[in-house]
Amino acid sequence: MELSIDVETYSDCPIKFGAQRYVDDETFEILLFAYCFDDEPVEVIDMTKDPLPERVVDALYNKEITKTAFNAAFEMLCLKKYFPDADYTNWECTSVLALYCSLPASLDNVSKALKLGEAKDSRGKRLIQFFSVPRKPTKTNPKTRNMPEDAPDKWAEYIEYNRQDVVVEKAIRKRLLSLKPPAVEHAYWLLDQDINWRGVKVDMELVDAALACNDEIVDEATESSKLLTGLENPNSTMQLKEWLSERLGYELDTMRKDDVSNLLARDIPSDVRKVLQNRQVLGNSSIKKYLAMKNAVCSDGRIHGMLQFYGAMRSGRWAGRVVQLQNLPRNYLEDLDTAREVLKSRDVEMLDLLYGNPGDVIKQLIRTALVAEEGHRFIVADFSAIEARVIAWLAHEQWRQDVFAQGGDIYCASASSMFHVPVEKHGVNGHLRQKGKVAELALGYGGGVGAMKSMDTKGEIPEEELPGIIEAWRRASPRITRFWKDADNAAKQVVKTGEPVRIRQGNIKFFKSKGF
Repeated sequence: MELSIDVETYSDCPIKFGAQRYVDDETFEILLFAYCFDDEPVEVIDMTKDPLPERVVDALYNKEITKTAFNAAFEMLCLKKYFPDADYTNWECTSVLALYCSLPASLDNVSKALKLGEAKDSRGKRLIQFFSVPRKPTKTNPKTRNMPEDAPDKWAEYIEYNRQDVVVEKAIRKRLLSLKPPAVEHAYWLLDQDINWRGVKVDMELVDAALACNDEIVDEATESSKLLTGLENPNSTMQLKEWLSERLGYELDTMRKDDVSNLLARDIPSDVRKVLQNRQVLGNSSIKKYLAMKNAVCSDGRIHGMLQFYGAMRSGRWAGRVVQLQNLPRNYLEDLDTAREVLKSRDVEMLDLLYGNPGDVIKQLIRTALVAEEGHRFIVADFSAIEARVIAWLAHEQWRQDVFAQGGDIYCASASSMFHVPVEKHGVNGHLRQKGKVAELALGYGGGVGAMKSMDTKGEIPEEELPGIIEAWRRASPRITRFWKDADNAAKQVVKTGEPVRIRQGNIKFFKSKGF
């Protein structure tokens, strides 16, 4: 038996702070609970006045009944607030099922992609904004939220919207169920729930100190630039470009991060240099990580929900959410403990005296704001050059496997193989390593010029060189390029004939799933 579920909720906390923080807020409540057992009609419980039926509550505790929802992680999180001891092992997520099939992540877009007869109710956003989000009080209406009795007609619409979400979720699940992920993927998804529910502890003393010191640094930089430029808002790109163009004697097209760095590398007037340095301070986006931590931390002192299962479509990899752990700035300070203590003292002058760039210190300490519980420690692991290793193994590109086996630098080895010269990091032909790196990141899975441009974020490789680099990389990796063609042909043949196809000495099997 299956129980399909969808909930509509309310919380004063913005959902952008993270689902766990949203649910953790003392104002959180489930407003509507739509459900359906197997193919029975969808029912909606108005939980602002009625409890859940005993049959539903029993099902939530019954490990033999499969509970399903679109983005089930949210429904599970909401229900844990009401039923902390219920069963959360026999749940399945229809959103993950869609992502596994390379479909979009949202209920609406999946239903459109599958051209279902059932569609998500378009009134949803308006109704959510009305009932599920706090409202601004006015002189004529001091209320901070809209209640069902304030707009009975809208509330009736909201109930039908909630009902329709279950109808659509069931239609999607029925269409895709024959393509459901293997059991091991479901086990990974359950592990993902545990990881996100457990969360990570945050050193809020450090976070608050970082935000306070940054405010002081920003105020000082703003006043300094106002004094030097005479501009009312020196953080305005348009105003600053005009001032810089006048001081430098030539027009500036853009004021991106790299443009500022390039200007600072030149021989420029001292006031221009200081203003540009202030610009870097004012544009330090890393501080947003601290703000995200402050907004997302829950009553248990931890941040939850920072990973999205199958968030990277097709590859199925985890994606970052909330604080975005996957792109934290690196740190290279030798004594992080001392730097942390100085920052916690909120002494910007001391930070400047010891390290010379307080803003950079604050940025480097972001990672250290995540801490282990007392008596515990972090065990940190990462796959090194995982994409390059996997494609070399799949394609039997032996020289690449040898590089990894011997602990070599694949970027140098790739550049050396492409350009037929020795390449050493910080050594002979070291300038070619960057081209090897970009090529490795971009080309291993069939990428071309577009992929090269995407990976060459600093634009260090001239566009006219890209086709030659691509050709050189492919010539140096003939087994990989042949593997692409073999895999593509095998997939097409399976779809056409329905018969399994093996490639790479039979080690890789392509087959057509039932219902495909």
